[in-house]
Amino acid sequence: MARSTNEWIGKTDDTPVPPRVRHRVFKAKGERCHRCTRLIDAAAGEAWTCEHLIALINGGENRERNLDVTCSWCLPIKNAADVAEKSRVYRKAAKNIGIRKPSRMKGQGFRKPPGQHSATRPIVRKSDGENSHV
Repeated sequence: MARSTNEWIGKTDDTPVPPRVRHRVFKAKGERCHRCTRLIDAAAGEAWTCEHLIALINGGENRERNLDVTCSWCLPIKNAADVAEKSRVYRKAAKNIGIRKPSRMKGQGFRKPPGQHSATRPIVRKSDGENSHV
């Protein structure tokens, strides 16, 4: 008769999965990657990771029932999908509360003043005549 074990639940999101739970998940999932269903040969030293099915950044829980096995080939793909989901959720939430990105279109701004040709030449006012100097 098999002994039943309680489900592991991490105290915080930063709590690492203990080796005994990793082994239990690996055996319970049939030693297969949950994405490509490829058999993982851990005895030969093939790399695998115990991953959260619903990522913690997307609201997943740090507990045993949210864990699965991912091979080293599928890990970058799964991480990219998790980040894309997080970005999509954030973008929708920001749109709903009215947060917008600043516009990338820029106006002409102010006209530049004409260049000064000489700082030592006296100023000639047209109202006083052509030859009057200040």
